[in-house]
Amino acid sequence: MHKNPEEILREFWGFTAFKGSQKRIIEAVLSRRDVLALMPTGGGKSLCFQIPALARDGLCIVVSPLIALIQDQVNNLKLRGIKAMALTGGIPFDELITALDNCRYGGYKFVYISPERLQQELVQDKIQQMNVNLIAIDEAHCISQWGHDFRPAYLECGHLRELLPETPIIALTATATNRVEQDIVENLGLTEPMTVKDSFFRPNIAFEVLRCEDKHYRLEQCFAESGQSGIVYVRTRKMTQDVARFLNANGCTSDFFHGGIPKKEKQEKLNLWLNNRIQVMVATNAFGMGVDKPDVRTVVHFQVPDCLENYYQEAGRAGRDGAPAKALLLTNDFDVAQMRQQFLGALPDAAFLKKVYNKLNNYFQISFGESTNEIFQFPFRDFISAYGLNSFLTYNALRILDRYSVIALSESFFKKTEIRFIVSQPQIFDYLEKNRESVPIIQSILRTYGGIFDFETKIDPDLIARKTNTSENKVFALLEKFNKDEIIDYRSQKTDLEITFLVPRDDDRTINVFAQQVEDRNRIKVEKVDRMIGYLNNDTICRSVQILDYFGEEKIENCGLCDVCRRKNAKTVDFKGIAKQLRETLGDKSYSSRVLIRLLDHDEASVLKTLQLMLENGDIKVNTRNEYEMVVGR
Repeated sequence: MHKNPEEILREFWGFTAFKGSQKRIIEAVLSRRDVLALMPTGGGKSLCFQIPALARDGLCIVVSPLIALIQDQVNNLKLRGIKAMALTGGIPFDELITALDNCRYGGYKFVYISPERLQQELVQDKIQQMNVNLIAIDEAHCISQWGHDFRPAYLECGHLRELLPETPIIALTATATNRVEQDIVENLGLTEPMTVKDSFFRPNIAFEVLRCEDKHYRLEQCFAESGQSGIVYVRTRKMTQDVARFLNANGCTSDFFHGGIPKKEKQEKLNLWLNNRIQVMVATNAFGMGVDKPDVRTVVHFQVPDCLENYYQEAGRAGRDGAPAKALLLTNDFDVAQMRQQFLGALPDAAFLKKVYNKLNNYFQISFGESTNEIFQFPFRDFISAYGLNSFLTYNALRILDRYSVIALSESFFKKTEIRFIVSQPQIFDYLEKNRESVPIIQSILRTYGGIFDFETKIDPDLIARKTNTSENKVFALLEKFNKDEIIDYRSQKTDLEITFLVPRDDDRTINVFAQQVEDRNRIKVEKVDRMIGYLNNDTICRSVQILDYFGEEKIENCGLCDVCRRKNAKTVDFKGIAKQLRETLGDKSYSSRVLIRLLDHDEASVLKTLQLMLENGDIKVNTRNEYEMVVGR
């Protein structure tokens, strides 16, 4: 077995030297010290526990919050000939026992575990019998209620210190404020840890906030200019499809990526992007974790993220090779208002949680003090209709009840009915001529959902039923027929939600146990949204300085690259010279502002300001086509 970290680095990863603080962290772990490693995205966190684990006998337990991230890391290790295993949810009990025994006797070097698995007594017992040389807690900010992705199940990680008191622990994260750092150390029971905090400063990334009404145009312009690999982050699955479709229609090869795509299709899409067969991936925020693509030149946030932690982590996926890169955030007043509503307008307080919990028990006729292990089919839409509840607020309340282990929600709620037309429109018209009873349903679907010929699209059968004045059962029956007749590809979940009650009914007292934590989390959420909006609005302080200040890092010098720095460093604008060029360019023609910006060799803001001054002076006017033209006689 290798003992030298540099040899391990060369043999398995092909690198000749460590970067940043990697070597210092590895040496501390090998000397059996606890370590808190705070490293930016792309800083090489995984090597900080993988290499010392390979340098010693025994295996390394890695706790990670995302199944996709766990699978990626396990697959990467296996490709390098390193034995690794994933213990996530969904493994039958007998297979779990076999897997745990294999960890003890099978020569495995890494076992990746979801935090929920650590709650199982069987898993805890088996861990104590293993030869564990290191415990690694990835995405360690999840253990802190002040972190941007707090998970109560992560608190179980603290039990690992009790189970294996002599085993060193390394906690790793790319985003942590000072308050989160303190929480990580306390909750994990780290003993006099060595805290390594690499600077979060990314000197090669130009951060920019651009306010604009037509974000689609700006997006097209951005990638047309760069022609290089990029990521566009949006907040919803539907938006990934819409934006990818727009980019493809405007000459930029793109695809979409989100959690609802089948695993095989995800890998196919990812490979196309990794191999630069497509230029841009449009994705929801989980995309990119554990993905090694160093040549991403541009990351665009098409919608405002909910906090600076998420924004910086996602923006940091640009320029991991150290070459110049851009992180662009597109926004406008409507977008900000929508973000506030989405993230703050549907925060359930303790009183609402009590109400939902009470209604749930009544709905399923569970009596006070009763305990049941039955899995209930839960028609979510019927439930909110029966009690007049807001769907978004209620859904968030259910997620909180699930997070605090009051109930268990199945994921079937996320797998709604999906269809895609696999024939051409003329073929559909021919089909409708022979199947007249299908006309209202198909017409309603086509009018309601765009892109349904190009992508698998989620549809709401209840909505279609109401639009066509028929029953939901009739809609489902016709969808089955369309699928059989090979008109559509069709996938549907018969029940939209399954629910299990995990504790005996105790009404308000059930919620009182964690009510204060919920209120604290709501307050933290408000603070984070306010700081995110503050970042958008602050156009006087360097973007990098603002971000680093948020993470408790003092930076005196400005980055010189961001939109704020560029504006400050710009030479005095020659408005008279620009006005002269505009007169010569316009002549007896008329152009839109977009065309004029392209034709003139000046920055956009200067051209727009000159146009405004010329309008005010009466030198130019705007015609009925919203184009600028010279005023005759001026």
